[in-house]
Amino acid sequence: MRAFVDSDVLIWHLRGEKKARDFLRNLRDKDEYELCTGAMQRAEVVFFMRKHEEEMTLAFLSQFRTEQVDQELVDAAGALFRRWNPSHGIDVNDAFLAASAQRTGGKVFTLNKKHYPMPDVLVAQAW
Repeated sequence: MRAFVDSDVLIWHLRGEKKARDFLRNLRDKDEYELCTGAMQRAEVVFFMRKHEEEMTLAFLSQFRTEQVDQELVDAAGALFRRWNPSHGIDVNDAFLAASAQRTGGKVFTLNKKHYPMPDVLVAQAW
């Protein structure tokens, strides 16, 4: 199963948070998961890294398969956004990650489960 790691977890790891490091190590070491992230989550990290963080950040992200954005994913994310934004305020990035998990049968790992209210998306609290 694909484990889709949300940007909040990635960012906390890059900031040196021990809980994030331990969580990602445990997830990586379980044979049941392939480490993944969404294209939008990768963008959230890459767009805001500083020059001196580039090498370390890109090396870290290379451990994750980044889900590709295509027409089908955009359409699915759009449908989720239109359905769940009015009632739960989900953002575009959350809709993309949820659509990625739906499409692949994966599971989202996040610190903000409330961002993923969709009953047919598997979601787990990272820690």
